[in-house]
Amino acid sequence: MIRILKNLLLLMGGFFAGRKSAPGRPPPVRRPGWGRFFKRLAAVVPALVLGGFLVAASGLVPIAASSGHWGITAWFLQFSKARSVATHTLGMSAPPLDDRALIVKGAGHYEIGCRSCHGGLEVQPRIPSAATPRPPYLPPRISRWEPEELFYIVKHGIKFTGMPAWPSLEREDEVWAVVAFLRVLPDLDQASYRRLVEGDLQSTAQPAQQGAVPETDTAGVGIEELAIVDRQATVPEIVSRTCAPCHGRAGEGREVSAFPRLAGQRPDYLHASLRVYASGERHSGIMEPVAAELTDEEMREMALYFARSQASPRLRDDIPPDTSSLLGLVPAGPFTESDSASLAMLEVGREIAYRGVPERKVPSCADCHGPVDRPRNPLYPNLAGQYADYLALQLGLFKDRRRGGSDFAEIMHHTVSELTAYEMEAVAQFYEYLGAR
Repeated sequence: MIRILKNLLLLMGGFFAGRKSAPGRPPPVRRPGWGRFFKRLAAVVPALVLGGFLVAASGLVPIAASSGHWGITAWFLQFSKARSVATHTLGMSAPPLDDRALIVKGAGHYEIGCRSCHGGLEVQPRIPSAATPRPPYLPPRISRWEPEELFYIVKHGIKFTGMPAWPSLEREDEVWAVVAFLRVLPDLDQASYRRLVEGDLQSTAQPAQQGAVPETDTAGVGIEELAIVDRQATVPEIVSRTCAPCHGRAGEGREVSAFPRLAGQRPDYLHASLRVYASGERHSGIMEPVAAELTDEEMREMALYFARSQASPRLRDDIPPDTSSLLGLVPAGPFTESDSASLAMLEVGREIAYRGVPERKVPSCADCHGPVDRPRNPLYPNLAGQYADYLALQLGLFKDRRRGGSDFAEIMHHTVSELTAYEMEAVAQFYEYLGAR
């Protein structure tokens, strides 16, 4: 066996060296001609590179999108794409994608960022269809890909196709929301698509009215100098066009917790948030491009409008003092284990909100975010009445260092790093309950 392998090696050396053995004669006993082979290869490769450069420099290679691809080129690119996506998603597992809030959030993202190339449920837009390669019309193609593969494509984009990566790679939750929406897209009709994208734009919530903005100190920001909204009783055009489909006409939110409530929020915080979204300091693949298109005056107008909204949450008047028990809110009658667990969580949340966790150096939430009867930093948001799911998501992003934000974000990094997942959920649930009607 060793002799056979040795002879094969000698034959291969002779072949690459360009020599043949005489019939019936054993090959000469000499080391294989690998050196000669590599010398020839070293001479050929530069020639090929130089030839390719000269062809490109001649301008003969067509780069026009109107020329399309050769069939073999299109096949090779599609094959390479499929294999690359499959390889890079090995071992990845998708989170649950049937949550309606996730689907609604993905619908909003798709409408703003994807529909212009891939279409909604109508015929594919004309201009992108003239690209090479043509952006695919998605409804009939979604089933070809696994959720993990869709995630990889949406997050990272595809080279040489015009398909960009997600603007904020830190926000994988937004990418999964788009995947959740794509999975239901083939089963939608036009009416259901518009409902997911826009919600109820005929909401009965009233637009902002004249009146003082509660809990705000505009020193150094100057937002109250803007008097545009003071004289308006209608929704500003910039709000209707940019904010209303996701956040509601008066900032009251949607029917699910896909997007945060803006009504009654502090104007300085809203204005500062739009600015850090626009600069990319606060991470969001959907809010960054939206905010980047706004002027500073438009940001101020929107902030003051939502701060004055009549849809702002009213604090509950049945919250007992800190020393009392929330169990006192439960009427006499059947009391389930689920009720007990929910109230126990609210108790934990209230304790953290008003007292913090001193033994872990976690400060009280209320000192910065209210409700308290003393001045607070106007750049700190109100939390009462905000969706619990949204608050829990933001706390998780802070803990993973994926949220970004203003110069005050570092304070939250330390705070949430000492909280458990249960505690973050508890304080989020309490603040939603605090503003419930």
